[in-house]
Amino acid sequence: MAGAGPAWWALSHAQVAIEALATVAFAASGLIEAARKKLDAVGVVVVAGLAAFGGGTLRDILLDRRPFFWVEHAGWLWVLLGLSIAAMLFMRARHFAYTERAMLWPDALGLGLFTAGGTQIALDAQLPAIVAVLMGMITAVFGGVLRDIVCNQIPAAFSDHRPYAVCAFVGGWVMVGAHAIGTAQWVALVAAAATATLLRLAALATGWTLPGWGEAGGRSR
Repeated sequence: MAGAGPAWWALSHAQVAIEALATVAFAASGLIEAARKKLDAVGVVVVAGLAAFGGGTLRDILLDRRPFFWVEHAGWLWVLLGLSIAAMLFMRARHFAYTERAMLWPDALGLGLFTAGGTQIALDAQLPAIVAVLMGMITAVFGGVLRDIVCNQIPAAFSDHRPYAVCAFVGGWVMVGAHAIGTAQWVALVAAAATATLLRLAALATGWTLPGWGEAGGRSR
């Protein structure tokens, strides 16, 4: 899971359910990558765990927060183990393409929700605005980055040119702005999450990409 804390769990049950869906989506992305690399059972669990929990854990380390969220909410570890076992038993190569496409939409929701939650946690700690925004980005993005590094490839968030971290960056600033004008916390969380999510969905729907090194015009290939 890429973002949890006291402020985050104050959200409605519906929003917590969406967070759970996004957590499962991030874990599934790790399972798909582990299957492609033909890892053993331990590798599958580790890669899925990094995808699901890595961003929030890195944020908590940087903010010196204890206990880590997955220690405080240990039930998520059982969810991860269950998903890993189910994937190893039932997932086959023919499922990968469909599953990867299906994960893009809940992944976009996760991006927004975890951006908002991570930024709020940093603001609650009275950190400067730019640091809070970066903490939101780390929460949302770095699980996938750690997953790809362990699987020995350039992280997709840095190389596939589809806006991802940029969406989290913008969503984080929406949270900061809403916090600055005294907006109710739940409204700020929803606004920030919706901004990052909708930007990501728009990029997916239009096929818009960021330019690569030495390229211009918003197309990389």
